Amino acid sequence: MKVSLIQMNSVSDKPANIAAATALIERAVAEERPDWVALPECFDFLGGVRADKMAAAEVLGEGPAYGAMQALAARHKIFVHAGSMLEKAEGEDRIHNTTVVFDRSGTEIARYRKIHMFDITTPDGVSYKESASFKPGDAVVTYDCEGITVGCSICYDLRFPALFQALAAKGASVIALPSAFTLQTGKDHWEVLCRARAIETQTYFCAPGQTGAHTIGNETRQTYGHSMVIDPWGHVIARASDGPGLASARIDPARVAKVRAQMPVASHKVLLPT
Repeated sequence: MKVSLIQMNSVSDKPANIAAATALIERAVAEERPDWVALPECFDFLGGVRADKMAAAEVLGEGPAYGAMQALAARHKIFVHAGSMLEKAEGEDRIHNTTVVFDRSGTEIARYRKIHMFDITTPDGVSYKESASFKPGDAVVTYDCEGITVGCSICYDLRFPALFQALAAKGASVIALPSAFTLQTGKDHWEVLCRARAIETQTYFCAPGQTGAHTIGNETRQTYGHSMVIDPWGHVIARASDGPGLASARIDPARVAKVRAQMPVASHKVLLPT
């Protein structure tokens, strides 16, 4: 299976972001002929104040971001793992940060809502309070991609290995992590954590990221980029360059099977007393 990761610099302009995502997917199809394409976290809208996010969110199945990705999947006969988009939550004063996946016909085959909320203060003193705008999900989600099981996660989920163990236990041999990692945390933690999750789960780890600047009110924030595909042994086998672009690689299920046979860590797991 050929995969292409889309690296974007999304901002608080939803039509521009959808156009940019469409252009990059079209480029990936023309240059790489992938079977599966993945976008970064919040590809449709990144930045803005809380009210802007609420206004940009859509009812999935009815909005322009959903429709554009569904149409691309059907037109090019590819799987589109649509990073994450802002989803209205019925009867709520918060929204969901939601991955939607389309198969080659444009049919939705998976929906995952980000579980772990990014409520931290980074080393440079910038405070993030994701839970003020986003309602977390509570389901561990995988889907079938023509015989390959893909596990879903988003960005800050990366720091919680139990989720990835649960995805592996559900049969995932590929895990997708659409992200918008901050520059401050990304430069120290991004690659080491992505490689660790790949090694622990013995999966291909596909991590498309946001890159560059976006604004929240009068504040400018930077995302780290460095989208990458990592193999089950922990080797980085594809990496995006600086700025918006692509990273492509081939997924080999036999490689997963070989690594798991050589080092059968899943069968060695011991339940420790609490």
